[in-house]
Amino acid sequence: MTTSLQNDSFLRALRREPTEYTPVWLMRQAGRYLPEYRATRARAGSFLDLCRNDELACEVTMQPLERFPLDAAILFSDILTIPDAMGLGLYFSEGEGPRFERPIVDEAGVAQLAVPDPEAELGYVMRAVRTIRQALGGRVPLIGFSGSPWTLACYMVEGGGSSDYRRIRTMLYRRPDLLARILEVNADAVAAYLAAQVAAGAQALMIFDTWGGLLADGHFQSWSLAPMRRVIERLRGGGSEAASVPVIVFTKGGGQWLDDLAGIGADALGLDWTTRLGAARARIGDRIAMQGNLDPMSLMADPEQVRGQVRRVLDSYGQPTAGHGHVFNLGHGISQFTAPEAVAALVDEVHAYSRAQRAAPGPVSDGGEGS
Repeated sequence: MTTSLQNDSFLRALRREPTEYTPVWLMRQAGRYLPEYRATRARAGSFLDLCRNDELACEVTMQPLERFPLDAAILFSDILTIPDAMGLGLYFSEGEGPRFERPIVDEAGVAQLAVPDPEAELGYVMRAVRTIRQALGGRVPLIGFSGSPWTLACYMVEGGGSSDYRRIRTMLYRRPDLLARILEVNADAVAAYLAAQVAAGAQALMIFDTWGGLLADGHFQSWSLAPMRRVIERLRGGGSEAASVPVIVFTKGGGQWLDDLAGIGADALGLDWTTRLGAARARIGDRIAMQGNLDPMSLMADPEQVRGQVRRVLDSYGQPTAGHGHVFNLGHGISQFTAPEAVAALVDEVHAYSRAQRAAPGPVSDGGEGS
């Protein structure tokens, strides 16, 4: 698709090019905090039915853009589409989140794993990407995404969410050979899936390493970081459109590994709310763009308090300069209990305050805490 963008500030920030203001989008910006989303999901019948219906997935992707002047859209889907396409049988239990009917529990399960064909087994995702790109009409860029190989493996071995991820962490110590094979297949599957999203119309990509922070130092580099590097290397070296599309990597709880994360070939690094943004910029800001990192719970405050927290994050990043890029976001996904009025205040303040920063340039400052 060659539709020119009316607003490319998000992509320019990822490329560390000058922008007139700090672009903003929100993780889970299409979701349960919006009444219109809840109505659409009720029409769909279930979360999975919503994800698998390209027209409805497009509808909910567009809903937050109709309310707020966001600078990017993100594909409405789920991070567990890949293991579902591998035959693990994804389903959702009320109050329990995602579950798999056939988790990976032994050598036989690992031996059966194979990279799914994105256009065949995951064709509904590609149809959604194409439908959303058409609906956007060049208004803002579209972000495609996947879970990281490690994060997918956590769900695949545990059979769903867990309080301690005991099964996969036991596998790490007892049968590292099995875990290595799972991650190898997952990395190749994620790379193929993301490349297919770009071919369908995604203009930026994000890898959600939600559970990388579970790992000990040393293990993180081996079991989470290295597979993500493999994904990016395949995207960059595949000779496809994906080679030039910006990639954002986000490891929840990964603040201690900023240098490692900045070195795997991604264009931007997402930060959770526990990391001081200004300190992160001082440490790695000449190497990579940054995204983040307002505490999602700050949106429980009243709108004026939200504006104050937004300014605090922008002050922490400091004055933008050539060669530095910042995309404003939350430090994790938006809570379903968030009032839309708080989101409106956030987006407005990001745009207004960052414009004022650029109008009155001064020295870069770490500005205090990043959330």
